[in-house]
Amino acid sequence: MLEKLCHIADVEDPGSKGFTIKQGRKERLVFIVKKDGDIFAYENECPHAGMNLEWQEDDFLDTDKSQIMCSVHGATFKIENGDCTGGPCNGEGLTVAKIEIDDNGDILLQA
Repeated sequence: MLEKLCHIADVEDPGSKGFTIKQGRKERLVFIVKKDGDIFAYENECPHAGMNLEWQEDDFLDTDKSQIMCSVHGATFKIENGDCTGGPCNGEGLTVAKIEIDDNGDILLQA
């Protein structure tokens, strides 16, 4: 099953956007990052603390928008693969959320 998140043009480059998806009685928190025209998607959970990553709504990146940054402990992650690059995440990484981009430019999340 696919769930529409947004259109690719709805995300700045570089930029990020978070989503809360209802799946039955549960909510799934995911976010996407756009960098150099590419889209990357991850579960919104820090592997170190289990907390949401964003500083403010849709704000998942460091100040120069070159890495994903956890607002709680300052852990940093590569945009392209979610690997930890610094902070207390000790070699852990973000969990990838599987997405597709359809012919209309809509970003679709796989359940």
